Amino acid sequence: MTDDRQTTSTTAGERIRREVANWPGVTVAPHRFGGVEFLLGQRELGHLHGDRLADLPFPRPVRDELVREGRARAHHILPDTGWVSYPIHGEEGIRGALDLFRLAYDRAVAQRGLPAIPRG
Repeated sequence: MTDDRQTTSTTAGERIRREVANWPGVTVAPHRFGGVEFLLGQRELGHLHGDRLADLPFPRPVRDELVREGRARAHHILPDTGWVSYPIHGEEGIRGALDLFRLAYDRAVAQRGLPAIPRG
């Protein structure tokens, strides 16, 4: 007897991309430094460098709070800006990256006066 079920392995980047791309108004495009970026209109919510790193822009006070709380690191190349970097390691890393993308999305939606989507 053979098992005809296919084993599908989804990478961290694919899982994050699939989730964020399904949020209302979000589009996905190639990022100028490689990887993919997520946009709400013309506003970049952040981008992925493959399966290993997410970079997201925030106002400096929000960035400082995220770094202070250990939820993100100062950007790996631009540490004195509002950008954060988030290394993606395992399931916890996927959840952490999605939380940061959701924060960026919620902030962008609120600034545009659009209704927030329920978390779920």
